[in-house]
This record gives sequence, C-alpha cells and structure tokens, in this order.
Amino acid sequence: MNRQSAEVVIIGGGAIGTAIAYYLTTWGIKPTLLERSDICSGTSGACDKAISLQSKTPGLHLELAMTSAAMFSSLGRELQCDIEYYRNGGMIAIENESQLSIMEAFVQRQKSYGLPVDIVTNEEARRQQPALSPKLIAATYSPADGEVSPLKLTFGFAKAAKQQGAILRTGVMVTGLVINHGRVEGVLTNQGTIPAGVVINAAGIFAPAIGRMAGLDIPIRPRRGQIIVTEAVPPLIRGALWSARYIVAKHNPDMIRQEDPEAAKIGVGLSAGQTKEGTLLIGGSREFAGYQAVTTPEAIGAILRHAANIIPPLRTIHVIRTFAGLRPYTPDGMPIIGPVEEVGGFIMAAGHEGDGIALAPVTGKLVAQYVASGIMEKEIKGLLLSRFQKAAIES
Repeated sequence: MNRQSAEVVIIGGGAIGTAIAYYLTTWGIKPTLLERSDICSGTSGACDKAISLQSKTPGLHLELAMTSAAMFSSLGRELQCDIEYYRNGGMIAIENESQLSIMEAFVQRQKSYGLPVDIVTNEEARRQQPALSPKLIAATYSPADGEVSPLKLTFGFAKAAKQQGAILRTGVMVTGLVINHGRVEGVLTNQGTIPAGVVINAAGIFAPAIGRMAGLDIPIRPRRGQIIVTEAVPPLIRGALWSARYIVAKHNPDMIRQEDPEAAKIGVGLSAGQTKEGTLLIGGSREFAGYQAVTTPEAIGAILRHAANIIPPLRTIHVIRTFAGLRPYTPDGMPIIGPVEEVGGFIMAAGHEGDGIALAPVTGKLVAQYVASGIMEKEIKGLLLSRFQKAAIES
C-alpha cells in the first residue's frame, strides 16, 4: 500500500489525536480527524499543566518523556501559537524518612538515564519554594520539568494541522469499522462512511470501544483525577510541585495505606502549579470510578488536607471551583502505540493516563513517521498492544 496516498482517519480530538494530525501534515499527508464532541473536550481539557519528567519510571517511559520535553522548546514557534510553555523546573516534596529512602534510589536510577535531578535539603527547597512547609525533610529538584497550557497546546496542534490541509470534523460519532480480509477499509459514522486505508485509534478512555469494533481487547480503563482551582493570588508556587506520595505508592503501597488510609483509597498525591493569572491548580486523585467525571467531597477534602500539609498558606486561600477528568489507564502505566498485528492498517495511540500532554509531541511524531514511511522506531516496538497478550500467555 502507498501510505502517502491512502486515506488516513484519526479517531479522537485530544492532544494525542491533534498532534498526530499535525505531524502527518508535515509528511504531506492530509488526514481526517473525527471527534465525537469538540476538540480538547475530554481528558486533555480536564488536567493540570505539568510536563513532569521526575515522575517517570527510569527506562522507556523516562526516555520518551525526555525526547518529548526537548520538542516543547521550539513547538510554540513551529505551531505559530503561544502554548504557554515554560521550562521552569519542578520539585517533589518528601515528607518522611521512609519516602526519602525510596526517592534516593529512584533519583539515582533517573540520573543514570541522563535526567538532571537531585535531592535537596528542606532549606534549599524552601529557598526556591518559600511556601513549602518547614516540616518537610527534603525534596527532589530538576530544572528539566516544565509547564504548558493543555488547551492552547491541543488547539495549537489542531489549528496548524488544519492550515496544512487536515480535515477536522467534530460532533461525529464513530459507529463501526469496515474490515475486509483482515484489513481496515473504512470508518462508519453517524454521518456516513469514510473510506480509510489507515485508522488511528487516539480515542483515549474510549479507545477500548473503538477496539471492539475491530475485534480487539484493549486494556484501557478510565481513572478519575480531581482538581481544585483557587482564587488568583500573588506568586506562591514556582514551576511544578508534587509530593513523593504518588511515586512511593507505586513501590510500597502498604506504606501509604498505613500513613493515611483514606487518602490512599482515593489515590491522593499532590500536583500543584500556578497559572499566569495567579490561580492555583491543585490535584489530584487516582480513582477507578467508571466513566463518572464528577468531583466528590471526600476526594476534594483529602486533596486539600494533603496539599495544606505541604503548602501551609493554602489554608487561607479560597477555592473557586473543582473539576474532574478521566485518564486512560493501562496495567503497566505505559501508552499503547503502534500497529496492531490482527488488523492491517489499524494503529493505536492511546493509554497515556496522566502523560498525554507531556508525551503528545513524541507520540505524534512517532506515529506520523510510521504511517508515512512504515519505519517502526524502537520506542514503538516496546509499546505495542501485543505486549499485553504476551504477558497473559507468560502468566
């Protein structure tokens, strides 16, 4: 098949789908992007603005994040759009000796992959983040972390793709796929059939439903995250700020359950940042609650209590609203990217959970290159859907 002349359809209008659409146009391919609602109306429009490298597991996950982060420095100019990207560093607050022990080992592994990151004392941390509690025992710091506007990034990709010939159709519901002799030939929608030799599933939390249309079992589940927005205040938080609780929970969940059973049940771990306008974004939670993108008093209370322990001035700042988003979770915490063996022309680009914004540039570039040239980079080979099938057989 001549991939350059094939009709390419992308399903999903979030950061991943629009990034793929844009990078395809740089190869001379003019895809059709289908979105059931509006551009950036799902997960990409209901998240914080952090581009976190420190939270990534050393290995492929961190390597992808570092590659993507390097792309952000020139992305605004490339898209001719102010995406509000700032490489202003990030810090992870460490609350006790048990967390410190785990974070020390974690940081050493990250440094071995080339990430500039160090453990700093509480005094050093508070010189950069004066709002931090004096009760913290240490923090990690990396100058490589950054922030971006998820809305401006997604709309920037969409606008640039459209200007270069991509077709963006919103309010279009995909109802089925046309598959003959094990190959995709088209997409069925509530507005008719679209011929397609290549279909890219970038539907996020709805990727499993699209997969079932091709007879595939895609292990993605919605994982809710709740976020708090405060009134605008003078500069309080510089760059991105997290707590070590989230990373520690991956390595020793029993420790977190012993420290705060209620917060552990909801999956509370601090993620905080401040917008240009002065409002604070405070998250978050990690809950399996189906497709219920709603906030709950229990989670909001637990998030605020945990956040105030780390940033005491929050106790005097007013909350103006709360919102929730659904992240596309996978069992191993890694996205599913690349072609699917069982169905020719069907390509996955979903399951990024909370990393969709951070990994959008590298995902878009890798998928576009594969569609245009057939070249599968080593990164994609480690992210194929087939890895879950192999894991099931081995277990």
